[in-house]
Amino acid sequence: MASAVAQNRRAQSLLLDALTTPERLPTLPPADWELLLRVARQARLLGRLESELSRRCLLAGIPPRAAAHLRAARNVIAHRRTLVSWEIDRILWALEGIDVALILLKGTGYLLAGLPPADGRIFADADLLIPEERLAEVEKRLVDRGWFRMEIDPYADHYYRVWMHEIPPLRHGERGTEIDLHHRLLPRTSRIKSDPGPLFAAAVPLADPRLRVLAPTDMVLHALVHLFLEGDPDEGLRLRDLVDVHDLLGHFGQRSGFWEDLGARARELGFERPLFHGLHHAQRLLGTPVPAQVLRDLADAAPARPLRKLMQMLIELALLPEHPDHPLRRASIARWLIYVRSHWLRMPPELLARHLARKAWQRFRGARKRIDLAQLDLKQQ
Repeated sequence: MASAVAQNRRAQSLLLDALTTPERLPTLPPADWELLLRVARQARLLGRLESELSRRCLLAGIPPRAAAHLRAARNVIAHRRTLVSWEIDRILWALEGIDVALILLKGTGYLLAGLPPADGRIFADADLLIPEERLAEVEKRLVDRGWFRMEIDPYADHYYRVWMHEIPPLRHGERGTEIDLHHRLLPRTSRIKSDPGPLFAAAVPLADPRLRVLAPTDMVLHALVHLFLEGDPDEGLRLRDLVDVHDLLGHFGQRSGFWEDLGARARELGFERPLFHGLHHAQRLLGTPVPAQVLRDLADAAPARPLRKLMQMLIELALLPEHPDHPLRRASIARWLIYVRSHWLRMPPELLARHLARKAWQRFRGARKRIDLAQLDLKQQ
C-alpha cells in the first residue's frame, strides 16, 4: 500500500511539474518520460505538453520517442479542431433563417474566441447554449438537416428533457460529430439555482454576430461549475478543466476590475462555493496567481473547517490522475463520493436515490457509456 501511494505521488508530481515548469522537461530522464506520457494521456494533457514545449522551441531537446508521441497528439488535436470548426460552420448553415444567438461553451468557445485554453486542448463535441424557448425549433431544424437523435432508453431521454440542463446529444449522420444543446448551466432540479438570463445578457459576440461566448467572469465560473458539479464515478474530476481555469484566469486576470467582477458575479449567480474550491486548488496545484484579497473575500463561502479539510482531500484524490499501474482504492472511493455530492447538489433526495439506483443497475449490467471520440483518438496514439 505504501509503495502504491509513493508511486502515485511520483506520477502526479511528474505531471504537475511538467505543467508548471515545462522549461525543465528537456532534463527529464527517459524512464520518467515514459511514465509522464502515460499519466498525461490519462489526464488528456498530452497536447498541452506538446504546446508548451513547442512554444518554447524545446521539443527537439526531449527523447525522440517522447517527441513522437507528442507530435502524434498534436496531429490528432489539429484534426479535431478542424472538425469542430467545420461543425460550427455547418450548424450556422443549418440554422439559416432562424434568428437565434448561439453561445459557444467550453472548448468550442475557447477555440472560436482564440483563447489560451484552446492551445493543445483535445476537442470532442460542440457545446451550445441557447434560450430554452427556442430549443425545440433548433433541434427540429438540425434533425431536418442531417443530425439525428442518438438512441437512448426512455428513462435517459426523460431524464434529459425533464430534469437536465441539456437535451440528449445529436450526432451527424455522415460526420459522426456530436452537438450538445444546453439551455442553462445546471439542471432545473439543482439546489444551486442557475438563471440563464444574465448569461445571455452579458454574452460577448464574435466576428460572426450569430455566435457568442460567455463573458469572461461567466466563462471562468462555468468552467468551475462544470468541473465540480459534473463528477464521473470512473473518471473523477478532470485536471484538464482546472488547467483551463488556470489559463482563463491568467488571461483575463490582467484586465482591470476582473477579479472584483469575478467575486461579485459568483455571488450574483450563486457560484461562490465552486469559485472558492477552484481558486484554492488552482493556486495550490498549478501555482495560479490569485490576489490575496479575492481569497479573503471568499472566506465566507468556504465550508466549515472539518468539512473543508475533507473536501480538499477528496477533490485532490478525484482530480489528480493515478499511476496507471498502481490504482488506489481511496481514489476510487473519492471519485464516487464526489460523484454523489455533485448529484446531491443537482437533484432532490428522492430523485437522486432513484437515479443512483438506476445508474448502479446499469453499471452492474455493463451498460455502455457514451464514447468520447476525441479521447478515443488520443488513446490510439
